[in-house]
Amino acid sequence: MKNDIIAKANNILDFKQKPIVGFSPGRVNLIGEHLDYNGGYVLPCTLDIGTYGVAALRSDRWVCCYSANFPYKGTVKFNLDRLIYQKDDAWANYVKGIVKELRPEYGFDLFVQGNIPPGAGLSSSASLEILVGTMVNTLFNLHYSRLDIVKMAQKAENNFIGVQSGIMDQFVIGMTCKKAAMLLNTNTLEYRFIDVKLKDYSLIIGNTNKSRALQDSKYNERRNECRCGLKLLRKKYPIANLCELSLNDLKDSNDIIADKLIYRRLRHVISENERTLAAYNALKNGDLPYFGELLNQSHQSLRNDYEVTGFELDTMVSLFQKYGSIGARMTGAGFGGCMIALVPNQTKDKIAEKVKADYEKITKLVPELYKIQIEDGAKIL
Repeated sequence: MKNDIIAKANNILDFKQKPIVGFSPGRVNLIGEHLDYNGGYVLPCTLDIGTYGVAALRSDRWVCCYSANFPYKGTVKFNLDRLIYQKDDAWANYVKGIVKELRPEYGFDLFVQGNIPPGAGLSSSASLEILVGTMVNTLFNLHYSRLDIVKMAQKAENNFIGVQSGIMDQFVIGMTCKKAAMLLNTNTLEYRFIDVKLKDYSLIIGNTNKSRALQDSKYNERRNECRCGLKLLRKKYPIANLCELSLNDLKDSNDIIADKLIYRRLRHVISENERTLAAYNALKNGDLPYFGELLNQSHQSLRNDYEVTGFELDTMVSLFQKYGSIGARMTGAGFGGCMIALVPNQTKDKIAEKVKADYEKITKLVPELYKIQIEDGAKIL
């Protein structure tokens, strides 16, 4: 794979210096949705699908980028002295954003090719940001730590791209060093790994093929609703983040939250935080039926209280549950994209076949289903 991608890249960009090759995975969040910007716990893992990159030094201050996933865009060029967001540059804006944070002295040539379905909610943008950060850090011997790159990537996403995402995606992709899931406290950035032993079950990712773009979704609206709720709760509790509270704390705060919509948003956030800790313990104890039930509860909360699922996600989740999954939920920001399901190994092929047929009939969309393989994080190959 390494030699093939170098040859392909060199045919397009004609590297003048010896290139390096890197890989940055996508991620799926097992549970803990919309908590990373609320100071809560999340439980993601990195995947064996992701973004490959080939990069080589230049002697000027130009950066030349080419993506095999968007060949119609051709080679996108920009100068280090003029790093501005331009809509026509599309995917290359993510490169600009992280480069603006890294501040290399010279430019470079960059070829990327990924196999993460775009718009599926498996963090193709964070994968690209961490890939570029890791490769530029290596190319220029900048000596940034993994955590430095993670924070720069989040800053690029927030300030340059304009998506007010939390740190989870960049953190798990940049910091994972073994094939395991990560329990991450997004408030303190403390984390621990846990081996995911599924025994007689498998996790399947279901891509609804209902694409979504975070910039155009209600992601930022939900974040603002959480800010509004936090402001109200601070009248009663000295807290920095919503996830410092329990459900009992929220129930005792009805008098200061008159807006029922805001209350539902807060109920999802706080209950999801409690579910994530319970899910970690369920995996630790090998209690897969309970882990599956927590997945079901999570989707119900995301559908009813946070309202970020939609027809396609709800349809696919309900079909998996109908045909034998012991747990299923949307994953990612929502509004389309992907879901995950915990299914028995003995019947997983039959379940997948029935879900695909019914989903296509109901939605007129052709889904993609694939088994999760957990991988380690971003690296130079």
